[in-house]
Amino acid sequence: MDLSQSLEMAVRSDPGMVRTNNEDSVLANVACGIAVLADGMGGYNAGEVASGMTTALLGTQLEQLFDQRPPYMPSSGGLWGEKVLDQEIRRANSAVFQAGQSHPQYSGMGTTLVAAVFSDNRLIEAHIGDSRLYRLRGGELSVVTKDHSLLQEQIDGGIITPEQARYSQNKNLVTRALGVGAEVEAEIHVHDVLPGDIYLLCSDGLNDMVEDDEIGMALQMLSSNLSLCADHLVQMANDNGGRDNVSVILVKVKQPFPAPGGWWRKVAGWFRA
Repeated sequence: MDLSQSLEMAVRSDPGMVRTNNEDSVLANVACGIAVLADGMGGYNAGEVASGMTTALLGTQLEQLFDQRPPYMPSSGGLWGEKVLDQEIRRANSAVFQAGQSHPQYSGMGTTLVAAVFSDNRLIEAHIGDSRLYRLRGGELSVVTKDHSLLQEQIDGGIITPEQARYSQNKNLVTRALGVGAEVEAEIHVHDVLPGDIYLLCSDGLNDMVEDDEIGMALQMLSSNLSLCADHLVQMANDNGGRDNVSVILVKVKQPFPAPGGWWRKVAGWFRA
């Protein structure tokens, strides 16, 4: 199913104003409704190896698998896409981990991940680490994901406030990353999608440099021109110091995209009953 009539995407990735290399990696396929963003970490060049491997492996496999997607698995009544996304993330994690084990120069490399798959008027999102997914709906910006980071744990525990976290020295200390261990658990959720929604996948190089209300304002003001909006978001991060690589993927929902063959959903309902 080609979703290019229902979705619009814009992608940007920039090294920022301080770093000489870009360890972020992005992939977007509007026809398949797939967007993947990874922010690498590690020693010399290792971060970009981890992020590049992740987007290449995950993107390629998802493109192939979702080309034959049934929206539901009637054997379990669950969303097929959730299972596929979890399976392919685990495979990508294993590949990055094994590469780090086999090549000393890549030892300990890893990457954050945020991935979005649009299918049957739904968004299946997965994330690991502190790369984020935002949604603008009806003029209101919300953070769809929750960071896997030390700061987020301190906020959840009431140790610091979100405002204090903005100025903390412990930024970028993630508690979960792809490729650093033999196993990783992605956080995966499914959300209903509405025409007019705008989704933003970004590395922390954006939200560490730009306040959420400024991001929301940019999305509202430039929603009619996603390419210009993506450029503007990157420019705002760089204007505020650009201390890290900054990557964004914007996705606009233009019209509904129901899956063909609605009988799958009916069958799924029988198995859930």
